[in-house]
Amino acid sequence: MHIPNLRALSHCSYALLIALLPLFSHAQPVKRSALEPILSFEVDHKGTSPQGWGGGPSGTIFIDDKVVHGGKWAARLERKADSPSQFSTSTIRIPIDFTGTRIEFRGFLKTEKVSGFAGLWMREDGDGGSVAFDNMQSRGLKNTTGWKEYSIILPLKPEAKDLYFGVLMGGTGTTWVDDLKLLVDGKPIWDAPAMEKPKTVLDTDGEFNGGSKIDATEFSKIQVENLAVLGKVWGFLKYHHPVITSGKRHWDFDLFRVLPQVLAAGDGKSAAQAIHKWIAALGPIADCTPCATLSQTELHLKPALDWLTDENLLGAELSKDLQRIFRNRPSVKSQFYISKATGIGNPLFDQELAYPSLKTRDTGLQLLALYRMWNIIEYWFPYRDLIGENWNGTLTEFVPRIALAKTSEEYQREMMGLIARVHDTHANLWSSLKVRPPVGSCQLPATIRFIENSAVVVGHAGQKKDLELGDVIEALDGTPVSNLVDRWRPYYAASNEPTRLRDMARSLTNGACGAAVVKVRRGTQTLTVSTARVSPDMKQLQQAGKHDRPGDTFQKLSNDVAYLKLSSVKAGDAARYVDSATGTKGLIIDIRNYPSEFMVFALGSLLVEKPTEFVRFTTGDLANPGAFHFGSPLSLTPKGPRYQGKIVILVDEVSQSQAEYTTMAFRSAPGAIVIGSTTAGAGSARRTALSESRSPRGRKSILATQRPSQGSGEYSA
Repeated sequence: MHIPNLRALSHCSYALLIALLPLFSHAQPVKRSALEPILSFEVDHKGTSPQGWGGGPSGTIFIDDKVVHGGKWAARLERKADSPSQFSTSTIRIPIDFTGTRIEFRGFLKTEKVSGFAGLWMREDGDGGSVAFDNMQSRGLKNTTGWKEYSIILPLKPEAKDLYFGVLMGGTGTTWVDDLKLLVDGKPIWDAPAMEKPKTVLDTDGEFNGGSKIDATEFSKIQVENLAVLGKVWGFLKYHHPVITSGKRHWDFDLFRVLPQVLAAGDGKSAAQAIHKWIAALGPIADCTPCATLSQTELHLKPALDWLTDENLLGAELSKDLQRIFRNRPSVKSQFYISKATGIGNPLFDQELAYPSLKTRDTGLQLLALYRMWNIIEYWFPYRDLIGENWNGTLTEFVPRIALAKTSEEYQREMMGLIARVHDTHANLWSSLKVRPPVGSCQLPATIRFIENSAVVVGHAGQKKDLELGDVIEALDGTPVSNLVDRWRPYYAASNEPTRLRDMARSLTNGACGAAVVKVRRGTQTLTVSTARVSPDMKQLQQAGKHDRPGDTFQKLSNDVAYLKLSSVKAGDAARYVDSATGTKGLIIDIRNYPSEFMVFALGSLLVEKPTEFVRFTTGDLANPGAFHFGSPLSLTPKGPRYQGKIVILVDEVSQSQAEYTTMAFRSAPGAIVIGSTTAGAGSARRTALSESRSPRGRKSILATQRPSQGSGEYSA
């Protein structure tokens, strides 16, 4: 069983809920002594993925025996327009249990039609997050290139505890990697002098390494209610009790120790008494010195802790326990199970185990997954107030759905259902999309887009054109599309309905390869079309991933109108684009796509006439989990040549994440206007826009992305 891994990587924009997924990290580190064949890919590979490597998203990382630099095997990163996330990475994690002065990661890369960039990447993590990082983004490796050896070097930081490294690719295209080397002071890493690291309770407490020992096939109503209370209390203690926050307890295993008593409780009072005894066994709560206080300065969101005084829910004794713990929480700058990324402030879940060797049918581990996810949202999700769901009710609802899931596929779908309740386009169980309905490796050779809630054919793939442009698909194999959408909607995580339909459109016709019957509305006629599902076509998928204008990055539409699309833009050419637009009355900036490079400041500074604040971010509060404070505004600083005409920014449902953040910046320019439809609403760090020309507030309007890593755009793997 691969329980959601809560160790967040500093990739992309630090999407909060990617931390929940077993995608971009190895929860169990690889030993240095085992690295040599893994780095060369010359091992016995099982399945299609490189043996010994983590990474993701699923379906984008492959082992390759056709295109290699040396030996029999190489790794291949292959991304299409509808590939999950905005990048793919092969990843290895090793503990920094060695000494030295510098680390070098070296290897051969080959690219083909890479639209974003490709590179080796390496990151050192300490208690506070990333302490050293490089990902080759500044080298601009993209398009099509032959085999070439590249190298990145980091100083070995004394505070670093873990090393993450691998290969990264953003956008679409293919990257091959082979013959990697990891060197410490010029020698193979397995020869580096060993350094003993202090052990934590996660190393010394092994009671439940083989499983939770909790197995249930059904719950009574009172058991569900008691387990929901336990989940709330477990999460509160995890981030407030000084014994837990200081790392003295294996909190996963302590959950498994109390679960039998809570399951055996015949009523709420008995369960509360069992939880009270469990807390008492942690030891007395000392008076805090100093105690934490909640600053009101720039406070945006307060912790939701009114339930601590609810004696109807908790009983008098347990309520007093929790209130005493809250009053005596210390004023801390660090916690064991949560930290903040250096220089950025996004949450990192440093000490979470993934239990990858255990099988799914484990009630306790499945409850643990639910409790982790629910409490991350409760305490570390800055859009908690915009979820639009009864989050307490969601916990109760999903206790039996997740804990009693009988198969791996059912468990993954139920986790998708839970994540979808957060209503955040950045959140998903990216490693498990193959089990999200509709399942199947083939699809109709057509590009579908929902227009006014109808599934419309907007493009073709390949030679077979049984479906015509403009056809409205009303039913697939006898089932109305409206019924399919209603059936599948609970498993599609999105901030708004247009984005949910966008994602459904990309997989709407998925199914088994072979014959399919489609009912369409064509003009005034209703027809039944016999066609076939085939393997997806790359061009079809690329077209589905953007809606901008074909042709060059910069175009003169007339003497008065210039056009710039960001899907192929280059930051280094920003001044040239503006210079080319000189004399026009208007500049259309098309962001119905994902920017190929980070343009917020490179181009934004050429659109403003004075220093212009455009965004503020919030960060969580380690001493007050659940609280979020606004930081200082970020500004665009004017540079030349400045564009003098009017600015129109085009957006729609494919405008997501960095595209939305870029839109937010550009619309602060004088007279700028945003035109289009609802954007993806993909953000995981609370923001507010400071421009005067605001679109409607809320997550149906343009949202900023999570704070990008400074100096590296979104791709800081």
